Amino acid sequence: MARILAVDDEPNIVRLIQVNLEREGYTVETASNGAQALAKIKANRPDLLVSDVMMPEMDGFELLASVRRDPAIADLPVIMLTAKAQDKDVMDGYSRGADMYLTKPFNPNELKQFVKRILQSTAEESDGRFSL
Repeated sequence: MARILAVDDEPNIVRLIQVNLEREGYTVETASNGAQALAKIKANRPDLLVSDVMMPEMDGFELLASVRRDPAIADLPVIMLTAKAQDKDVMDGYSRGADMYLTKPFNPNELKQFVKRILQSTAEESDGRFSL
């Protein structure tokens, strides 16, 4: 089953993400800031990253930029999950390379659907590349 890294500096949010995605059968690791998340990604790349934006040490947009700049992990799917809900913030997230942008407060069922859709899309792209 897919491995997901959930990053948020609010323990309750991380736990909510973890519990809901683990119920779907995913393995969920956690981090409390972008710097910690980047180290975990480089040490043991997950299949998907779910990240808050406003965090200490390295915010979610900095994390996203670091992921997209590194050729070894640049194609990692990323869902931004944040309270930054203005149109400018959403467009900023997509322009920086987010695959999905979900605003808080969020519906866990919507998050599960986003995760499922992205992972299915990634698997289909992989299958297409190797079925030649």
